[in-house]
Amino acid sequence: MGRTLKQDNMDFNIFSDLKSMLACYQAFGVENLPVDLEAFKSIISSRLSDRGLMLEELRKDIGECTRCKLSKQRKNIVFGEGSSSSKIMFIGEAPGKEEDIQSRPFVGEAGVLLTRLIEKMGLKRGEVYIANIVKCRPPENRNPEDDEISSCISFVDRQIEIIRPEVIITLGRIALQSLMKNPSLKITAVRGRFFDYKGIPVMPTFHPAYLLRNPGDKWKTWSDAQRAMEKIKTEVVK
Repeated sequence: MGRTLKQDNMDFNIFSDLKSMLACYQAFGVENLPVDLEAFKSIISSRLSDRGLMLEELRKDIGECTRCKLSKQRKNIVFGEGSSSSKIMFIGEAPGKEEDIQSRPFVGEAGVLLTRLIEKMGLKRGEVYIANIVKCRPPENRNPEDDEISSCISFVDRQIEIIRPEVIITLGRIALQSLMKNPSLKITAVRGRFFDYKGIPVMPTFHPAYLLRNPGDKWKTWSDAQRAMEKIKTEVVK
């Protein structure tokens, strides 16, 4: 059986309390604690593997989904991939042709550009988590429609709950509008500015497909990515 949201929240509270306790000891000048390091590592490893199992359970729950009309023409469901313990999560709008064939997110030309960005951030693709708002390719790569987003958005919400990233980077207008549930947001107006999703900072930036057409704006996405990385460093310091 999969874990419940209540169990997930209990785990989160345990880590939060532990962080507060260690900060308190540090403030009082305590440098060493009588802790069995190997046992502690084992607990942490167990919690991280739980996240991987919860993602597997979520994928099973989706099954061979027929919840919306996108299921009629898709070849494969594109669930998402990457580290279940990632501090950073990228969310796009929908799979394209290559993604539909390979059942993996961002593996076409736009995916090559995203991978370069991740590497420029000093990370490997497998160290982050990548997903889309909808899990099936819209015909001719059109924008996903409202009913399709409504049928699928709960799955990416659940992925976020399981992974608990420190920062989310949304790629393009539709990903931002869907996650924030605000159709009036314009990516050109709000990119580079943090939003909040259930306590997680969200950095909107351009979709890699847009950057393929407008390479002169790549520096803006790099600036957004740097701000996201800085946010992670700030959270670690706290």
